[in-house]
Amino acid sequence: MEISLNLGVWNSVFAVPSALVDQHLKLAAGAQLKVLLWVLRHAGSPIEIEAISEALNMQAPDVKDAINYWVETGLLSCAKESLSPAGATPQPPMASPEPVDDPPPPKEPEPPAIEPAPITVSPPRPAGVFLAERIQESEEIAFLMQEAQRILGRAISPALSSILLSACDDYGLSVDVVIMLLAYVKSIGKSSSNYIESIVKNWSAEGITSHEKAQEKLCQLSELAKAWRSVENVFGIDHRTPSMREEQFAGRWICEWKFSPQMLREAYDRCVDSIGKMELNYINRILERWQKDGITTPQQAFWEKSEKEAQRKAESGSKRTYDMDAYENFDFLEAEFPGSET
Repeated sequence: MEISLNLGVWNSVFAVPSALVDQHLKLAAGAQLKVLLWVLRHAGSPIEIEAISEALNMQAPDVKDAINYWVETGLLSCAKESLSPAGATPQPPMASPEPVDDPPPPKEPEPPAIEPAPITVSPPRPAGVFLAERIQESEEIAFLMQEAQRILGRAISPALSSILLSACDDYGLSVDVVIMLLAYVKSIGKSSSNYIESIVKNWSAEGITSHEKAQEKLCQLSELAKAWRSVENVFGIDHRTPSMREEQFAGRWICEWKFSPQMLREAYDRCVDSIGKMELNYINRILERWQKDGITTPQQAFWEKSEKEAQRKAESGSKRTYDMDAYENFDFLEAEFPGSET
């Protein structure tokens, strides 16, 4: 009787580097692991972004981010036209044929065949290796990267990983402050890498590097958000994220000058009555005048307006009276015939 071991699917296997499990399994996102396994399974074959995207049902930019991640960690290497596991031995180039004495006459060049564009992957950078080392040696940094993925709900690109590491190592923000910052940008729907980097720089410049100061800053930002929502409601603006200028106006009018929604509406109405549209600079000048004059209620604003209108009428009436007196006392005969007597 012949006995054999039934390996089933184990008849076809491929190698996975130990570093994947030892160093990166806890930190890598699911999309990054899928891409790496696909590349390892097809090692030695031409690899294209489109093929990976179609096979894994992923967007092409996500595939590129995943490949860049593994290139920077050193598990993949990238040549100009190919992608392979790090350490793989490249095939030697074919030897060129020996030249002949009488080469055949040149043929007409054929149009080049259109081939799929090769993968474009950035070459490994020292920053990526350093990032992997920092994650390996620091539990806080590793925790930050995990929390960033959880809060933002997506895989962390190498660029964003570098920004988060720089926030701690270069800008002096503690890990908990960076996590609070990430939760804030996610809550307002502005979690791009560029925006996160700008907030990191602003907080560092303002000295917001501790948990207490970050909590105070977030309270201020929350008050500004409430102020803008109040402005939206009063002015009838569709809900959206305000610009920095709009946010500053809202904070000044409500948080600093303490104007009520009724006063904002009065300023809005006067603006539209005067220039036919809403203009925040015009409204700000009205509110700034009221703030200097101590006008804080709609009744005070009404009397202020009534006094100004009465003053304008008085000035206009005085001018008309003066003109009528001059008209009545004007000697038309003398003006037309100088030297004549009436």
